[in-house]
Amino acid sequence: MALKEDEEDFGSTKAPKGAHGDGEVGHVSVLLKEAIDFLAIRRGGTYIDATLGLGGHSLEIAKRLGPQGHLIGFDKDTNALELAQQRLSRSGGDNHPKITLLHSSYAELPQHVPPASADGLLADLGVSSLQFSDAARGFSFQAEGPLDMRMNPEGEVTADQVVNHMREEDLANVIYEFGEERRSRRIARAIVRARPIRTTAHLAQVISAALRSMKHDRAHEKIHPATRTFQAIRIFVNRELDDLKALLTAAPQVLKKGGRLVVISFHSLEDRIVKDSLREGREKGVYNVLTKKPLTAAEEEIDRNPRSRSAKLRAAERK
Repeated sequence: MALKEDEEDFGSTKAPKGAHGDGEVGHVSVLLKEAIDFLAIRRGGTYIDATLGLGGHSLEIAKRLGPQGHLIGFDKDTNALELAQQRLSRSGGDNHPKITLLHSSYAELPQHVPPASADGLLADLGVSSLQFSDAARGFSFQAEGPLDMRMNPEGEVTADQVVNHMREEDLANVIYEFGEERRSRRIARAIVRARPIRTTAHLAQVISAALRSMKHDRAHEKIHPATRTFQAIRIFVNRELDDLKALLTAAPQVLKKGGRLVVISFHSLEDRIVKDSLREGREKGVYNVLTKKPLTAAEEEIDRNPRSRSAKLRAAERK
């Protein structure tokens, strides 16, 4: 299945400072109104933003909670947490809810949130533009940067270790499994032969050169040759799919009866996991699924924020 993610919408929904004129930290949150509507926020309730980013969704949730409400935000990235804290604190007032921000993966949700205590849970998956636009973080092949790709700057595994030290067969499997790249063996072979590779630009050059002689069908010509490989390495480094599965397992445990789960995904691997989880929950009598088909961004939003074109929103209510 072809991915719907490219360098333009690399799982990113949050814009860096100055990208959107709110006077503070610029921010473009994809499917914002739709996500808030599906959360059906109850004043005084407890809501979890599992992917805080720069706090765009959290800000809208906080506005609706009132002083008796509680907003809990998770993020692996200390930089994002700091900026979100500043943004949320400046949006305060007499009606501001209690806010708890945690430097943690949403996979660790049960360690921080008591069972049946949340009225809603939102997860906006993928890389934020705060991370993606910073060449030093190593997520993008459009700028020269180190092979890092860690969402959590304190994480142990880097893209450099994957690219320069993983066995060729294992590297090919990673590229195929997490990038759905059918030319994974050819790419892995080229990477191993080109070692050491130290920068994102060099890696992109190696991948492009390896595929240059191949005949591309139209679907593959639409995106940069390195897109799927960069995605695959990023997902592997950050254990994104494992963390997503852990989140979806924990969600019905922490949600109250009638609590809402809203998940926004950006490529087929994520969406497939979410869809299967909600279907299984429905079959087991855990959820009422609120979206028969995934909700996507309107043309107006896509024009305003091109990264939203790959977004898919699914929602369910805890029985």
